Amino acid sequence: MKYSRLTKEQFEELNQEFSTFLATQAIDKAEWDKIKAEKPEVAEQELDVFSDLIWEGVLSKATYLEHFSKNHIFLFHCFDTHVQSIVLKSLVPETDFLTKEGLQWLSDNMFTDTIEMKVGKKEFTEERNTSIFALVQQGSFLSDGLLYQQINTIIES
Repeated sequence: MKYSRLTKEQFEELNQEFSTFLATQAIDKAEWDKIKAEKPEVAEQELDVFSDLIWEGVLSKATYLEHFSKNHIFLFHCFDTHVQSIVLKSLVPETDFLTKEGLQWLSDNMFTDTIEMKVGKKEFTEERNTSIFALVQQGSFLSDGLLYQQINTIIES
């Protein structure tokens, strides 16, 4: 497996897509039930292949990622060969970016000496989607990029 198996909840959400995936292999519901009962290892392989296909599609379209922790916000803009990042760090230990109050504090203090801001660029050392998946595994999630764009615009001006 290249990525990781989807969760039970994700499979439930993608039930129609999974049915279509099985249909492309001439596997209907009755055949699928038989495979699950008689050849569970084959069923597991099908789940893994489907998971990788879904991940590949999602990661190929990924442009922006965000990762929030108590005192840091990591914003990523993904390109074909590299990722650019903006890292915001609170120098006030009590700040918690995981709360509404913490984000309001960030908004109020963005351009004070209580926020450390760093920008970076990293070339992908392995395949793009594998690199982005590693960020997801570390807690990043796909985003619309609005926060990245807003902060980047301010940095560039």
